[in-house]
Amino acid sequence: MIDAKLLLLGQVAAVQAGYPFRGAIEGAPDADVIALQMKDVDPESGIAWAGALRAHLPGRKVPGWLQPGDLLFIAKGARFYAVVVDVPPMPAVCGPAFFHLRLQPGVAVDPAFLAWQINQPPFQRLLMQSAEGSGQLSIRRPVLEALPLAVLPLPQQRRIVALDCVARAERATLRRLIQNREQQLHALAEALSAASMRNQQATRP
Repeated sequence: MIDAKLLLLGQVAAVQAGYPFRGAIEGAPDADVIALQMKDVDPESGIAWAGALRAHLPGRKVPGWLQPGDLLFIAKGARFYAVVVDVPPMPAVCGPAFFHLRLQPGVAVDPAFLAWQINQPPFQRLLMQSAEGSGQLSIRRPVLEALPLAVLPLPQQRRIVALDCVARAERATLRRLIQNREQQLHALAEALSAASMRNQQATRP
């Protein structure tokens, strides 16, 4: 029997909206702030800091700076998911397509476990049932905060996170193997095509 405590997401993490950029985020190579966009985040590989845009922050709103252990939740689009923030290379914020989650003080939850549970099918079903919009689906903050989580004791959380890391590594290895095999087959097809062309040229009168 699983010894889990049922909590609402809002009891586990404080949820705030991303920085309110007006329209498209404009890059500024001389800026000292990273503005993360959806293209910079992947549920498998996490945050791609190297390709992220630098930008000046418009307006006077105090930024919600990203810190290690925070979570980014994709709140708009065809797929909702969460990733854990590692160490930003410089001050960083997320754009309005995200919710920025920070664990509540004193809550015994591993950030990676929280991201893992959000990304699993049971929670994903709840998200899709709660999504709103016709042209583009989105999740409202009160809806996200009210969704239930099953919180295990920390040792069990960390065992699940370790198992998930192993599964990620296995998937990455399989993708590389598949890609290598496809490259071999493509090279073989090109060689056969070139040989066929040479034979045709050799047999022409």
